[in-house]
Amino acid sequence: MVQQSLFKNRTFSILLLAGIFAIVGFSMFLTTTTWYVTTSLSASSLGLVLISATVPRLIMMVFGGVIADKYKKSLIMFWTNLIQSMLLFSIFLLVSSDNMSLMLLLILSGVFGMLDAFFGPASSSMIPKIVEKWQLQQANAYFQGIDQISFILGPILAGVIMEVSSVATSYFVASIFVFLSAVIIFPPFVKEGNVEKTDQTKPLHDLKEGISYIRRSSFLLTGILVLITLNFFIFGTLNIAFPLVVDLHGGSPINLSAMEVSLGVGMIFSTIILSKVHIKRKGKASIIGLLAAILSFLIFSQAPSLILLTVLVFFIGFSMSFVYIPFFTAVQETTDNRLMGRVMSIIFLAMNGFDPIAYGVVSALITVGISVKVTLLTFGIAGLIVALIIYFRARNYVKA
Repeated sequence: MVQQSLFKNRTFSILLLAGIFAIVGFSMFLTTTTWYVTTSLSASSLGLVLISATVPRLIMMVFGGVIADKYKKSLIMFWTNLIQSMLLFSIFLLVSSDNMSLMLLLILSGVFGMLDAFFGPASSSMIPKIVEKWQLQQANAYFQGIDQISFILGPILAGVIMEVSSVATSYFVASIFVFLSAVIIFPPFVKEGNVEKTDQTKPLHDLKEGISYIRRSSFLLTGILVLITLNFFIFGTLNIAFPLVVDLHGGSPINLSAMEVSLGVGMIFSTIILSKVHIKRKGKASIIGLLAAILSFLIFSQAPSLILLTVLVFFIGFSMSFVYIPFFTAVQETTDNRLMGRVMSIIFLAMNGFDPIAYGVVSALITVGISVKVTLLTFGIAGLIVALIIYFRARNYVKA
């Protein structure tokens, strides 16, 4: 049998391209908003604005999965992106006319984040519908790689635009990117197939069904615990630790950017490998990836120079893809398509929901006088203990 390239799959290519534009637009929105709040509104309100953009998204994510199981995924992504582009254009008009207020930005950021909760579950649950089962790992690797490239490109593009033009222009360009994503994923352009017939039940019942499905699977429960461990002890902690360690070592914004890029490049390299090498024991691969990320993080916590810190961040990012991609692929291979959206949304919620908690805990420890190095070392040791417990106690997951 001749194995056709994924890029000859027109629907997959459309989904990939739509994701690029959507993620670039979303990351531009976050970067631009961070700068605008800090320089033009109230620097002390930055945390509040970021919470308004992320917490509603997390809350709505599970319901995004319910919707993804009931309607065509391309239709959900189209309307999500179209309304988001309108919101971004509204922000552009308000900022350019100097009529933006903190309260307005909080509301618009919250709505923008809530809408984004529908895009992720729809796109991830669409992949098993449009690619062959043997291509799932490769498809997920491409998507993860594109995510990282887009999240690197978005902030860079926003920074350049704000430097040479204005904050308002950056919002305008972000709105164009998100609108283009809507145009690309316009349902008549996408050969998705019909939605499987489901009972006309209430959303809360559908959500309970998804949770019940996960609770009956030891593989899913263990995999979710692996993702929580990675995001709470490593990824969420890194997001707030980067500026702290750069400041500790007397670095500059260039050093901060270098670390962020290094993390993304590490993930891109590993996704390239995973797009070429098929992994059979996906549970084992994800737990080994977790252990590798934690060990790199422990060394990072005590590294004496910015150069070494930047190199270690590459290896942390490299290891992280070996956690996400094999697990996502295994879920898509084994989960009932009727429940795919709900299962993926609950996984995303568990994975991302601990980031804000990590931000809060790290900030609290730093505030009470505990040094950055001690805080990171503590998180690394705690994460290593949890990972080892999973490795030795969840033998069925390791063998899977």
